[in-house]
Amino acid sequence: MKAFLILEDGTVFEGIHIGAEKEIISEIVFNTSMAGYLEVLTDPSYAGQAVCMTYPLIGNYGICREDCESRRPWPDGFIVRELSRMPSNFRSDCTIQEYLESYGVPGIAGIDTRALTKILREKGTMNGMITTNADYRLEEILPRLSVLVTGKVVEKVTCENKYEIKGAKDLAENGQVSGSTVFNKESFLAGAREKKPSLVKQLNGAGSKVALLDLGAKDNIARSLAMRGCDVTIYPALTPAEEIIGDKPDGIMLSNGPGDPKECESIIAEIRKLYETDIPIFAICLGHQLMALATGADTFKMKYGHRGGNHPVKDLTTGRVYISSQNHGYVVDMDKLDPQVAVPAFINVNDGTNEGLSYTGKNIFTVQFHPEACPGPQDSGFLFDRFITMMNGGNKDA
Repeated sequence: MKAFLILEDGTVFEGIHIGAEKEIISEIVFNTSMAGYLEVLTDPSYAGQAVCMTYPLIGNYGICREDCESRRPWPDGFIVRELSRMPSNFRSDCTIQEYLESYGVPGIAGIDTRALTKILREKGTMNGMITTNADYRLEEILPRLSVLVTGKVVEKVTCENKYEIKGAKDLAENGQVSGSTVFNKESFLAGAREKKPSLVKQLNGAGSKVALLDLGAKDNIARSLAMRGCDVTIYPALTPAEEIIGDKPDGIMLSNGPGDPKECESIIAEIRKLYETDIPIFAICLGHQLMALATGADTFKMKYGHRGGNHPVKDLTTGRVYISSQNHGYVVDMDKLDPQVAVPAFINVNDGTNEGLSYTGKNIFTVQFHPEACPGPQDSGFLFDRFITMMNGGNKDA
């Protein structure tokens, strides 16, 4: 069946329909990762967007549900050059086609995804429609595209209730979560299937209680803490600060998530209360932006954002450069930072935008990129160890 991708500027791509038979309007973004499409699909940060994969062949190793980063795919749509219909992988549970269909996600294949990416790079991210209606009328569709507002999407992706993961106590000898965990996903710690030093970290966080505010958290954030021995309690995004503080955590993590950070007014107000405590805080991606807004800084929307697994970031303290996984369309405005509150800690080597902050006089540091990877390089995984050092009474710059 034919499908069409219609952009806000009037550009039309004709391809082949994939996934669910459904028409959607969404913000069109692109991801440059060569692999990790399942982790991209299940990253809640893509809620409210249709994602284009720039790598030309997608789906050749199928869908391995153990590797999902959340309970379902979150993009409104999926755009690829060529979709593999016959994956070859003994771990594969189904094809991308079957996976998208089962969750009602439509897509389009057979288009020039690099041409699409070039348009988005030159003109900026824009809205678009994926449809199978060959009788579409541009004069009717384009006005609908120009008025699309994503709105508050964090509330759609956060967990419904608070739950716990008991760190090392729930990490069985083979790396799987033991039956005692209250977490409702058996494969949560599947990344530690074999007890190797590269997967099961030294349990330097054993006994540390971490409160993770779920703004659309990828599973590997909590997994990265649990594999270091931390007991992690995951809270819904709208949890009052008083409840989190009342549970007396040793540290607080603010997760990644979707949408415009300025739409999260009520969450920002609660984060401001967390900032005023002496509890160590580590924030990632959207959490990084919300902490900045909570302390008087500003954010702005980027032309086309950073989405992929090969973005270089520079540590301004050491001068070292790390390759990072990224997925964001907004960034903290460094020109509006108050140095008495926060100073830049990382910058993007490619465009000089902010990639992290260190908060003056506080045990708080935040990063725009994803140290938990999945997909992408694990260069910056040491930041979880830095957070644990803070909880143990050490310096955040250690």
